[in-house]
Amino acid sequence: MKPIAIFRHAATEGPGFFADFLNARNIPWQLIRIDEGDTLPQSAESYGGLVFMGGPMSVNDDLPWIPQVLALIREAMSKEIPVLGHCLGGQLMAKAMGGTVSRNPVKEIGWGELTVGRNDEARHWFGPLERFMGFHWHGETFSIPDGAAAILSSSYCDNQAFTVGKHLAFQCHIEMTADMVNIWCDVGADEVAASASSPGVQPVSEITDKLDTRIPALNQMASSVYEVWLRGVAA
Repeated sequence: MKPIAIFRHAATEGPGFFADFLNARNIPWQLIRIDEGDTLPQSAESYGGLVFMGGPMSVNDDLPWIPQVLALIREAMSKEIPVLGHCLGGQLMAKAMGGTVSRNPVKEIGWGELTVGRNDEARHWFGPLERFMGFHWHGETFSIPDGAAAILSSSYCDNQAFTVGKHLAFQCHIEMTADMVNIWCDVGADEVAASASSPGVQPVSEITDKLDTRIPALNQMASSVYEVWLRGVAA
């Protein structure tokens, strides 16, 4: 089996639970650390799938690696190599497909309920699940590209996920571990404090509360979604 390529854009925003998911199934994967200047692959063909993690930058920033990543996403999608995006990763997918990324009406940081869409595409990824508590840390959002289906929403962000064929893009974070939540809250404490007026932002004490139940529930949901995505890798 070809390895899964995981693209990291910030040291604190690694693959998290997704790496645990792959390791438990003996699925090979390679971490490409864009934040440390790793060379980007020239082609997607060496990989069974491409996975893009989050990051504090915007896809609209003038960064030298963004055009290369967009080209890789387009190549992978054209060759039916499954692509999966988390937050910034989902925004990169949207932009690669001709969508736009712009400021969300409010910043979202912390735990929030996500509603699964009432369409066949949503049922394919989430089965009978109607809603779940997801993790959020974003100030921008993507439009739904032409040919894609919206499958997830929240009270503060209409477009939380979209899909087209084997490919899946999230605005929210389903890859979280307890360590990641704690680290993000430590590193991002000033951002949380500065954004306290947003109705979509929770205080750090609330974000880090009940992780012993919130994280296992999120991991269980993520595992079922990742299983569906992995079937596309093997197909």
